[in-house]
Amino acid sequence: MKIVTLMENTACDAGLCAAHGLSLYIETPKHRILFDMGPDGRFIDNAEKLGVDLSAVDIAVLSHGHYDHGGGLRDFCEVNSRADIFIHTDAFGNFYALEKGKEPRYIGLDPELWELESRVIPTADFVKLDDELTLFSDEPEVFPALAASAKLHVETPDGLRPDPFTHEQNLLVTAWGKSALFAGCAHRGIVNILAGARERLGRLPDAVFGGFHFFELDPADAESGRLIEETGRALLEGDTVYYTGHCTGDYAYEKLRAILGDRLRPMTGGSIVEI
Repeated sequence: MKIVTLMENTACDAGLCAAHGLSLYIETPKHRILFDMGPDGRFIDNAEKLGVDLSAVDIAVLSHGHYDHGGGLRDFCEVNSRADIFIHTDAFGNFYALEKGKEPRYIGLDPELWELESRVIPTADFVKLDDELTLFSDEPEVFPALAASAKLHVETPDGLRPDPFTHEQNLLVTAWGKSALFAGCAHRGIVNILAGARERLGRLPDAVFGGFHFFELDPADAESGRLIEETGRALLEGDTVYYTGHCTGDYAYEKLRAILGDRLRPMTGGSIVEI
């Protein structure tokens, strides 16, 4: 399978757009897949420059209900009229980021995207699309991880509450005897999500692509450092190669790299990986 990073916080070519967000193109023997759509339509410009025909995409997946992953959804629908779009039923909640001394900042999807309802296939805990593709959001809680996303909340009838990220879903792709796991931000913890993938596969995947959402952690906080180090040690099992960026953060990346070595690799706009 081939994985092209269409949009990420960084780019490996000065001619490509970079923005806080994520969009990946995945090519398998049966499918052309778009995983996330970045914060806006600029991922489409990058796709054209990278030789990716988005009109040929037959399946699109939104990992969760944050603007930096679904902001370009409408733009995608304007260049593609055929793809089924898989979105979790909880993804259109009212999501906010809380920062000390500031008003809550809305980070959810544009409510007007509901106009695209006819294109959307709602998902829940588990959907097996075919022998190549599986979506799941019911991973086991084997590792404490939500502290890394403590600033993120959802509006409830009782006010803003910590987001449990029930709207987050992950994509497992198997082709040519290889498997890859795709997680947008891994808010519920990449260790937990990896355990969910293992339950489906009966083994660990060959590769993982996604953000690990450590960038909001304070490098001066001992608990933050401990969480990152424990994550790295948990990921040491097996031979899985991890491609990460977006919300992982430089501090966390370097700490994880010290543990995982060459098994941790940067995921940057314009990069192409073949598995």
